[in-house]
Amino acid sequence: MNRRRRPSSAPAVPSACQNPLQMDERASPTPERMRRAGPDFKRGAAGQITLGDNPLDRSLARGVITPQQYLAAYKYRHHWYHCGLAERLQSADLNGRFLTDPADYCAIPKSETQLFHRQRYREAVQAIGKIGSRVLDSVVCRDVALEQVGYALGWSSRPQAYAAAVERMRTALDALCKLWGVG
Repeated sequence: MNRRRRPSSAPAVPSACQNPLQMDERASPTPERMRRAGPDFKRGAAGQITLGDNPLDRSLARGVITPQQYLAAYKYRHHWYHCGLAERLQSADLNGRFLTDPADYCAIPKSETQLFHRQRYREAVQAIGKIGSRVLDSVVCRDVALEQVGYALGWSSRPQAYAAAVERMRTALDALCKLWGVG
């Protein structure tokens, strides 16, 4: 049998795939995002851009905190994350309830490692106090801006809010340095 085949047309190739440079440009941060980061970014040898504009990195880069305090803050965040206090990245269950389980932290730890990190986190919270732990949880763990933390502490003007949050953060980090023997 003689079948006639239709001439097949090649599928259209997107223009971004034809030029690899355009693909890299599409994956790079927007100019607005770079402007928000300001000088707080690093460009790697392969062109990778690492934005370091979280409050902790900004504080270290601007000399607000010392490298020893930065190390203590990093260790605090490490224990906070591994003891199970970080919010989970999960998709929304459209057929279910939109609830998280706040009692998850109070439950029995899932492993000995999680128990270890909970113990270290509780020791740190007791050492720095209630206000210090609230400030560090916000700034170090949840990446809330220092001004916003100052507003939550009760200050109404931006410079006073920033100064109050910085002072509380430094005091708490000094207590952590002393507790963990950093520096």
